[in-house]
Amino acid sequence: MKQRKHQHLVETIVNSPAKMQGNFRETAELISELLCQHLVLDGVSIWRYNLDLTRQYAVSRFALNDDVYQLRDVDISLCPSYLNTLKTNRYIDASDAASDPRVREIESCWLSGRGVKSTLDVAIRINGRLEGVLCLERANSRGIWHDSEIYVACQIADQLALTLATQQGYEQQEILSLFQSAVEQSDYVTMLVNLNSERIEYINPAHSKMSGIAREKVQGGSVGNLTFFNQYPEQAQLLLTQLREGKPVSGEVPLTRPDGKRYYLKYHATPFVTQRGNLYALVHSEDNTQPHLYQAELERLAWCCGLTGLYNRTHFIQILERTMEGVLVLVDLVGFKRFNDTYGHDQGDVMLIEMARRIRHFGDIHKAIEIARVGSDEFALLLAPSQQLGEDARIEKLYEQLKAPLHIGREQVDPKPALAVVDIAEVADIISPIAGADIAVQYAKKKQGNNIQLFNSALVSAFHQDSEIERELHVAIRGRQFELYYQPLRDLQTQQYIGAEALIRWHHPKRGVLYPGSFIDVAEQSGLIGHIGSWVLEAACKQLNLWQHHNINLSMHVNVSARQFFGGHLYEQVWQLLTRYRLKPRTLILEITETELMEDVIHATNMCKELSELGVGLAIDDFGTGYSSMRYLKQFPISKIKIDRSFISDLTVSRESQEIVSAIIAMAKALNISLTAEGVETCEQEEFLSGCDCHQAQGFLYSPALRSPEFNEFINLEDKLRDEV
Repeated sequence: MKQRKHQHLVETIVNSPAKMQGNFRETAELISELLCQHLVLDGVSIWRYNLDLTRQYAVSRFALNDDVYQLRDVDISLCPSYLNTLKTNRYIDASDAASDPRVREIESCWLSGRGVKSTLDVAIRINGRLEGVLCLERANSRGIWHDSEIYVACQIADQLALTLATQQGYEQQEILSLFQSAVEQSDYVTMLVNLNSERIEYINPAHSKMSGIAREKVQGGSVGNLTFFNQYPEQAQLLLTQLREGKPVSGEVPLTRPDGKRYYLKYHATPFVTQRGNLYALVHSEDNTQPHLYQAELERLAWCCGLTGLYNRTHFIQILERTMEGVLVLVDLVGFKRFNDTYGHDQGDVMLIEMARRIRHFGDIHKAIEIARVGSDEFALLLAPSQQLGEDARIEKLYEQLKAPLHIGREQVDPKPALAVVDIAEVADIISPIAGADIAVQYAKKKQGNNIQLFNSALVSAFHQDSEIERELHVAIRGRQFELYYQPLRDLQTQQYIGAEALIRWHHPKRGVLYPGSFIDVAEQSGLIGHIGSWVLEAACKQLNLWQHHNINLSMHVNVSARQFFGGHLYEQVWQLLTRYRLKPRTLILEITETELMEDVIHATNMCKELSELGVGLAIDDFGTGYSSMRYLKQFPISKIKIDRSFISDLTVSRESQEIVSAIIAMAKALNISLTAEGVETCEQEEFLSGCDCHQAQGFLYSPALRSPEFNEFINLEDKLRDEV
């Protein structure tokens, strides 16, 4: 009866869903509970071992008293005798656990203190390997375990082993399925080759994509059907020999698809022997064409410009170094960076491509030796020698072609090329041609009108002088060698001084006081003008704050360079200075030259509007020397125009200057813009300007630029004289 009852217990376990599905944990939990109920046990626990039999993990535990103890993982490597016993024996039936030497080791690990009197530990094995243990415990009585109990425990341990094997089988099958799915979906070619029969047992779809040969024409057939074997038969046979010798092989070969397209095959093959003794090779390969194309592109880019298709600087310099005579022309696009920042890089690229097209067209007509893009906005041409370089009509034609307007989108853009021209034969003993061109182009960019500069030895001397000034400017900035002077502005109607223009002076330790004309251009070219301009602006605002604090009602005119105006930080700096010094509205007036203002009309218009909204006055300096128009002047929120001193100097002797000045004054009236004449030196000039209703004037007739204390004395003295009159 008891055996039948036990048989029913086994059948219950065998037919359980958890057992049939290979769920080891649920099966173990079911067995633990059923054994406690049917065999009158105080506790049942089921354990798993790791692969190297060093750790014992609890899978399930069922006890009549759940509060007796909690299972924990055990370092089973501390119980070597216990493990060896389970390996060699089916079970350990310790009727007296406290004295049985077979369980003495585990007694100290997890039996100690729990009052277990007898234990029955049954090994769970799969193919002879110890995978775990089924532990039955009685706490209230010692006694021999009956054969029927041992029998059913062994049967149940076998069911646990079968469950675990089923679970492992499912897991292994799932892993194999996942592996096969991954291989099938992989972009890398995977191939299994029987090295004895030279038959391709498996190949994934990636091979068809790479080689252009259908999978069914390769899988199951001979390796001789592979493109590699057809195009490199000797090398392929050598690789087979090496694989049969147990050596892994790898390499790369160029192959041709059936459609004629070439690609690079990168492969790696590893030989292995199956459990049945068959020799196979696992082959991995991929299309490695892209790195070769990339390398070819790098080599192309090493010599060519990817945007314009012209040769690059590296290639051009190599050609130039071998050239003993000819004409080197360096083309620079003035203001290109600002254009790029304003309109975007896409529009900038359009301009560069068009400039390259024009230069290439010119080169084709005049049989240029070489053409290249040698910088972000610089191009170079190497032309045949010229009889008279200064009268070379080719250079003039190139300049006219490059400065012709072009349309980018809906905008018409006027390029501003600057050309440096170098006679290679003449400069051979002085400087390298490209270095001479770099020097000459800096001077070409500063020229008014025709921006063409022929290189000569005088430029080298001037360049060295400018370099020396640049080094000294760095020292001057750190050493605070600058000071502001102030030239008064006089109202011609009220005969009162209503403002001052801040003018920088450099107290050079060796050369004395230097005027801006001797160093501002160098500061512009070197980029130091940003530091200097920021210092000038803050010093002028600080001085204006002092005047306003003492109730001296003057406006402060401050010159702003193009780099400072278009640099992107002027608005923030002015806002901070107005806030810090609490200046009255419209008392700070920024001056920018007409030529610089017209370099980027859109950006300039936006900047002028933003500054005007801050309460800052804006003045166009050196008016009449640039090329602004009424249309542009109406766009700018300009509060003042300053007539260039070149028109004032010969005002009393030149009818042309008189007409120009009269026209400017009339235009200012029409636009309701204040007007200041610069460089007034004689009473006759002042009388003419007053007669034409010019608003203000400044110049040596009234006072040169003065230091702050002297300026204050000058203003106070004038006030006293006016009061006496």
